[in-house]
Amino acid sequence: MAISNENLVEFTEVQKSYDGETLVVKDLNLSIARGEFLTMLGPSGSGKTTTLMMLAGFESPTHGDVKLDGRTLNNVPPHKRDIGMVFQNYALFPHMSVYENLAFPLQVRKMSKSEVETKVKKALDMVQLGGFGTRRPSQLSGGQQQRVALARALVFQPTLVLMDEPLGALDKQLREHMQLEIKHIHESLGVTVVYVTHDQSEALTMSNRIAVFNDGIIQQLASPPDLYERPENAFVAQFIGENNKLMGKVQHTNGENACTVVLDSGDEVQALPVNIAGAGSATLLSLRPERVTIGPEAGSLPNIFDAEVQELIYLGDHIRTRVKVCGHDDFVVKVPNAQAHAALREGAAVKLGWSIEDCRALDA
Repeated sequence: MAISNENLVEFTEVQKSYDGETLVVKDLNLSIARGEFLTMLGPSGSGKTTTLMMLAGFESPTHGDVKLDGRTLNNVPPHKRDIGMVFQNYALFPHMSVYENLAFPLQVRKMSKSEVETKVKKALDMVQLGGFGTRRPSQLSGGQQQRVALARALVFQPTLVLMDEPLGALDKQLREHMQLEIKHIHESLGVTVVYVTHDQSEALTMSNRIAVFNDGIIQQLASPPDLYERPENAFVAQFIGENNKLMGKVQHTNGENACTVVLDSGDEVQALPVNIAGAGSATLLSLRPERVTIGPEAGSLPNIFDAEVQELIYLGDHIRTRVKVCGHDDFVVKVPNAQAHAALREGAAVKLGWSIEDCRALDA
């Protein structure tokens, strides 16, 4: 499914304060393309849900404009925005059947009985609940109720669908299954989705782009691979995926592709200067556990250190290896099972190595 070059949603210099003093959302500028699946990701209190609620119409911006399809929404009530919504608590009418829950938004729009029947059947088939129309929500499992809520948000073919932590109440296996269901429905329908979650794996699985929020500000807006492989600051590096961090000072830079950092332990590391203030400045080095080589193969890499294995945790496809290196005893290396060898045991002395481009120097 191709994403349009045309922007469907635009936030321009949007601010939100509940008490007139503290800004929950600060000078937000964000454009969302037609057909895009954009996830707002961040910890509790970061401003992501408030941003979604302003788009839905349940909150009003203190300053700035929110536009949908070129139309300013600031004074448009929620029911006139042509937006579907899916919440964590499903928000289904308990006294109505599944069919009646889906028919309700169509009847409000004064559609004919035959048109309602056609659209409800299509929506139920889409979420694989074709034979459940006569059941009440209380007769459904949590996963089935969430499917009904999704179908109801899509049944009237809205311009935009908003989802606020919709899978938070489901168990891990069902949640992962529903992630793929929603992703595939989005791809087949081409509808624009804005999704809020604090679950990073969910965001990485489903999204075209992810906006990482913290303290009311988008810290980075990028595709999942860019966000994971190329974090732009220390917050994003720590929030997305598992990450080793080493603190130090920039000794000198060697052009755009390398800098020398002296760690607090006194060790020297060659790193990629991503976001640093220059020589003498404090920096945080970010290094993914799967980007570290352990064993004899590490000898050919530009950064190589002696380490001691502290702990081995078997996780099926890989062994999570905690080592002591560069003054840290909580440094983690992910070793694929196929590459594990007999020398990898607790207490063993090993060599660790990594490339310059995988070790990102960020503003501390």
